[in-house]
Amino acid sequence: MKAFAMLTLSLVAFVATRHFSAATELKVGDAAPDFTLQASDGKTYKVSDFKDKQAIVLAWFPKAYTRGCTLECKSLAEHGDLIRAYDVAYFMISVDPLEENKGFAEQQHADFPLLSDPTKRTADAYGVLGTIGMANRWTFYIGKDGTIQAIDKNVNAATSAEDMAGRLQQLGVPMRGQ
Repeated sequence: MKAFAMLTLSLVAFVATRHFSAATELKVGDAAPDFTLQASDGKTYKVSDFKDKQAIVLAWFPKAYTRGCTLECKSLAEHGDLIRAYDVAYFMISVDPLEENKGFAEQQHADFPLLSDPTKRTADAYGVLGTIGMANRWTFYIGKDGTIQAIDKNVNAATSAEDMAGRLQQLGVPMRGQ
């Protein structure tokens, strides 16, 4: 009986520490949820600021300074020219605190903003929260019209920049200056 009580208590504690997404799963064609988030570059960004002006890429990542996230940030920093060839704004985004993302961006020489969502409201709206409260490594491609054009749930961190550029081409995002 004592073992059963301990198991029950452990299960209650486990469930209480989990964050379950209340959002329905976003699909291609859905309006991208708007947000107001601070970034590693000191600015604040909103999806609505880009509507009718520029496409957006949101690359959600689980945790700054971890192996996969370091590989992804390094890919975007070293090969960002491939993405910047397109008329697009791109961001990495996590639920990490702003100061953590600032340090991570600086360490990786990121020449693009890392957005911070410490309240997890935006992550919840995008449906990216995993069972331990970190974001899944998913990338959302948002058109100039504010709708989701593609969702990549199989991101290869090491080739993230190349893959993003390829997807932007597939989606017909215009090159800069066109």
